[in-house]
Amino acid sequence: MRVGIISPVVTRVPGEHSAWEASAGIEQLGRIARVADDLGFDHLTCSEHVAVPAGVAAVRGGIYWDPLATFGFLAACTSRIRLATHVLVLGYHHPLEIAKRYGTLDRVCGGRLVLGLGVGSLREEFALLGADFETRGQRADDALAALRAAMSQREPAYHGEFYDFSEIVVDPPAVQPRVPLWIGGRTPRSLRRAVRLGDGWVPFGLSCDELAAVLAEADIPDGFEVVLAVGGPIDPIGAPEAAEHRLRRLGAAGATVADVRISASSATHYCEQLEALHALAQKIR
Repeated sequence: MRVGIISPVVTRVPGEHSAWEASAGIEQLGRIARVADDLGFDHLTCSEHVAVPAGVAAVRGGIYWDPLATFGFLAACTSRIRLATHVLVLGYHHPLEIAKRYGTLDRVCGGRLVLGLGVGSLREEFALLGADFETRGQRADDALAALRAAMSQREPAYHGEFYDFSEIVVDPPAVQPRVPLWIGGRTPRSLRRAVRLGDGWVPFGLSCDELAAVLAEADIPDGFEVVLAVGGPIDPIGAPEAAEHRLRRLGAAGATVADVRISASSATHYCEQLEALHALAQKIR
């Protein structure tokens, strides 16, 4: 089981971030990214919300840095660690828009992009952006197939229910022959979608027991990634046994990759926590 880092600073969900992040910026995040890169962690994340209604922000948070701009900076700070959108909402974008913008990012970062993609659930945001909420599931399936056809091709062609294109040039395309697509969701249907159209599943809001039960009913192909979040922040220095226990539970539930939030009092402390987490991860392997 590999370990990825849910990036601090760029996404702040109430109750899941540390106080120091409120005054931190890209310099602190860049420092953390370099340490995570040097230690060999699997990936860093950045989520997407374009416009969160004020009433919803009290629950989901209102701070979501744009993934493309954020990862453009982090690509220059690092050389190995992968950059994972966690997640882009498919209904907010035309597949060719994603293919062009994130294909360029894949070139900029040297083939380290992972596209985490989701159907979306915030009706108000769909309405603000003029996106159709009721057909978002069908559109997401078509968009995933269109993305697979377009992401790494200079002259892509696709003919689907909602998206249709051919005899066009999208340059630069992604440099990876197959950009990993991790599909978000929390239902057996989302896992089936991920197995059929993607390369991994990134569920949320489920207990380890619930996750294990969903995975036990699925036919998971070889090489398919199951990316499970620890839940709340962990403290590898102050509570190493608890951190190790939570990581082992994810492995037992079926995780191939663990997504981790880290408790810290400063960017310096965060980097120290990364060192301790790296030692724990090595032990679990």
